[in-house]
Amino acid sequence: MFHCYPKGVQTDSGKPTILQSSALLKAGFRHAFFTRHGGVSEGPFGSLNLASNTGDELANVSANRRIAEKALGLAADKLYFLSQVHGVHSVELLGGEAFQQVVRIEGDATLTGLAEVGCGVRSADCGTILVGDERSGRVAAIHAGWRGVVLGVIETAIQALRANRPSQLIAALGPHIQRCCFEVGDDVAQQLAACSSLGQAVVDRSRARPHVDLRRLMRSKLEALDVQTIEDVGGCTVCEPSLYFSFRRDGQASGRLLSAIVARN
Repeated sequence: MFHCYPKGVQTDSGKPTILQSSALLKAGFRHAFFTRHGGVSEGPFGSLNLASNTGDELANVSANRRIAEKALGLAADKLYFLSQVHGVHSVELLGGEAFQQVVRIEGDATLTGLAEVGCGVRSADCGTILVGDERSGRVAAIHAGWRGVVLGVIETAIQALRANRPSQLIAALGPHIQRCCFEVGDDVAQQLAACSSLGQAVVDRSRARPHVDLRRLMRSKLEALDVQTIEDVGGCTVCEPSLYFSFRRDGQASGRLLSAIVARN
């Protein structure tokens, strides 16, 4: 289901530890679900942190972005992500944008058909989805936190990626907070249950408080959109501190993971 470099690897600048989808690889899409290993940041941000708004040094975050760009075969400043707001807005990347221009745009999905551009999203428990279209070579990266999932970010991004053209989509679900750790209030559980055809099936009520299966929910939405191939790379961000940053586990002073994909010629 996925390729992962050895889990025991600690910080080794320039050689990040990544997970990949075998289906996206087979179709020729360069991509990576980056873990926290392989960067230059220290302390709670150690080591491949991609956010500068949680306390890390900007120089470290910039260096980490260069490491990720190199891993994806991209030129400097050609890996883009947005100022994520748990909404539904998606941005089509045209290749000529300045990175600092794009990162200030509020939105939760990036997409492009340009092979020299990387589409990225950042996370610290939220779902991430990387999508490639085998027909057109276009790609999208989707930040799928629970609020965005309820509002329809997956549907909006897939519609924008297809752009009313025939498609053959491959979607890979990245590491995120799993049902074991995704404890929510009843109001959130009800919103998540109401936003897909699965209904209450995504909610585990066997414990004192509801726990939601975000992975199953994302998959159901992709299936409803007739996405042809859906692959799960696994991983719980909360349960595996050696591999992943987690806001739920560590609070605001924690890093942010990067998930990114590059369009295919």
